[in-house]
Amino acid sequence: MKPNILFLMTDQMRGDCLGIAGHPDVKTPYLDTLAARGHYFPHAYTACPSCIAARSVLWTGKSPAHTGRVGYKDGVSWDYDNTLAEILGKAGYTTQCVGKMHVHPLRNRLGFENVLLHDGYLGYYRRSQTPYYEHQAVADDYFYWLKTELGSDADITDTGLECNSWVARPWPYEEKYHPTNWVTSNAIDFLRKRDRSKPFFLTASYVRPHPPFDAPACYFDLYRDRALTPPPVGEWVVPYASDYAGRSYDGADGIADPELLRQAQIGYYACITHLDHQIGRLLQALGQDGQMENTIILFASDHGELLGDHHTFRKTRPYQGSIRIPLIFSAPESLLPKRGIRHTAVVGLEDILPTLAEWAGAPLPSDLDGHSLLPLLKGSEALVRPYLHGEHSGGDLGNQFIVTETDKFCWYMESGAEEYFDLASDPQECRNRISDPACQERILQLRSWLIAELKGREEGYTDGTRLIPGRPQQAVLNH
Repeated sequence: MKPNILFLMTDQMRGDCLGIAGHPDVKTPYLDTLAARGHYFPHAYTACPSCIAARSVLWTGKSPAHTGRVGYKDGVSWDYDNTLAEILGKAGYTTQCVGKMHVHPLRNRLGFENVLLHDGYLGYYRRSQTPYYEHQAVADDYFYWLKTELGSDADITDTGLECNSWVARPWPYEEKYHPTNWVTSNAIDFLRKRDRSKPFFLTASYVRPHPPFDAPACYFDLYRDRALTPPPVGEWVVPYASDYAGRSYDGADGIADPELLRQAQIGYYACITHLDHQIGRLLQALGQDGQMENTIILFASDHGELLGDHHTFRKTRPYQGSIRIPLIFSAPESLLPKRGIRHTAVVGLEDILPTLAEWAGAPLPSDLDGHSLLPLLKGSEALVRPYLHGEHSGGDLGNQFIVTETDKFCWYMESGAEEYFDLASDPQECRNRISDPACQERILQLRSWLIAELKGREEGYTDGTRLIPGRPQQAVLNH
């Protein structure tokens, strides 16, 4: 029988927030174990760092320019010819997703045979004009279950935390009611009731550590008394201009109050360790089911979280906290003879579909932008790509970037401002070397790659020879 595939998906988890990544504070013993027994990609990136656009890249294997989603916009229907779940289903897999999809319409299965849905708090689907059966309180399986268990007034907002906020506090109910536990419980239940004559593709798609930062209290306790490492603030960063800057509970301009910043770190790390332990619970159930020796396990996130880096919060910006993601492949020795491997290749979410499809023996669509990583996993060190192009539209934060193994070039579409970071010597991006004479030849190379990527785009960001700022930005392209 073909190998099973277990895809462990998170939302808004930074690529550096793993013990295996050398993080000084956060603890992830189960994820570190997967990396130690598998292959770890420290240069993994999202090509469009917000939920919807990133997931469109993941499920289609295409770049943002070809999915048409280059920013954040709710309510746009998903209609793609080939998705990962559909491809694996045609290859004979039972396909199940538990947790976050963030597609439209809300119950679009995107090729999965079945979806048990929990998307987190989505204001777009809670509007008063939303039809009853499309309202999140009814259409989202977790919210419907929570209200059935705890009463019609129960909600994750009972903590007072907002779904994009850096404010943190522990979960107020029993741990079993937390959405992270709910995803794990239902993923385990799928193992019980699945069709055992077929291989499975199970996606356990967790919302956390995306805000709200509301892990159970015991996980807050793990970090409350630690001397946490403060976030980096580059020498290029403009200080807060007023007493009001950095005060908005969900603002993108960071967290000015040092104590509130520390509480946000505690809450974020608590959510990650809670997630890690629940992944451990799922892995134990997989072992008890006798499937560990025939299962490929993949762990990834859709994008990162800035968490105070350079006086910023949330995502969409081109900095490492936002665009770098964790990526781990783990499997038994019969499927992955070499284990404990750390790769230097620049890879992205678009590479997941071709990798898993090839591993499953499924035919690959001809219009993919991603590359199969299976040759790397089986021992080849062939170049995947020289760089990854990423972007995110949206006003003065709208940006394009080119990132390589060693450096990064950023361009802001509205202002035309540019940044260059030597990641090899400055991984925390503390020095913007865009004006450094020693870097100009390299910057010219990266800028030329970006111009080539944007040539012919409908926004008119380039005429083929130069970058043109001030053009109207779009979250969704016309195609």
